[in-house]
Amino acid sequence: MSATSRWTTVLWDMDGTIIDASVGIMRRIEATLARFGIAPPTPEQLPHWIGPPLLSGFRDNAGMTQSEAAEAVAFYRTLAQGHAESGEAVLYAGVEELIRDVHATGIPQAIASSKLESQVVDLLTTFRLTPYFSAAAGASADEISRTAKADIVEVALQRLRERGVDTSRPVLVGDRRHDVEGGRLAGVPVIFVRWGFGDPGEEAGSIAAVQTVDALRALLLP
Repeated sequence: MSATSRWTTVLWDMDGTIIDASVGIMRRIEATLARFGIAPPTPEQLPHWIGPPLLSGFRDNAGMTQSEAAEAVAFYRTLAQGHAESGEAVLYAGVEELIRDVHATGIPQAIASSKLESQVVDLLTTFRLTPYFSAAAGASADEISRTAKADIVEVALQRLRERGVDTSRPVLVGDRRHDVEGGRLAGVPVIFVRWGFGDPGEEAGSIAAVQTVDALRALLLP
């Protein structure tokens, strides 16, 4: 780690922060809702679907019961297989370069995403980002035992510590209020990026909110 860096490790959210997978996500959500006879979300409702755990999305946004939401998630997952390779997910401009530059300074990085962990790993592989991350944590396979952002952040930190990483001064980069809240519960400050899917005001509680990758770079790098 650079001796002059403010942070000993950087945690990254994925959807809305590193990648834009909104086209594919919304296509699958619409198909899943149609299966249950529910109208698709409007464009204005898009931010409410991308970022939070899927289970809570189907429950809170579509009014499903817990069991219906679990069934919806299972169906959604059958549609999601291989989506990274299909071109539906794209990197936000400049973020890959920043990840590479953070890595080059010697600051360890990890993913802490509400996406299914297997999807996180697949996306890192697809976009050839795996070498730049010391750990990756996502939602558990059952999407029940580990879905809360704070729990995912804690797992990411634990995996970093197991690799000998100093986690005394971590920071999380994210784009939704559940990133900010999860970071707070885990004791990790959050830098909020505005190019994702957050509504105005969701950055409340973050230590900074940035509009551009250059502004984020200035906060992460020495």
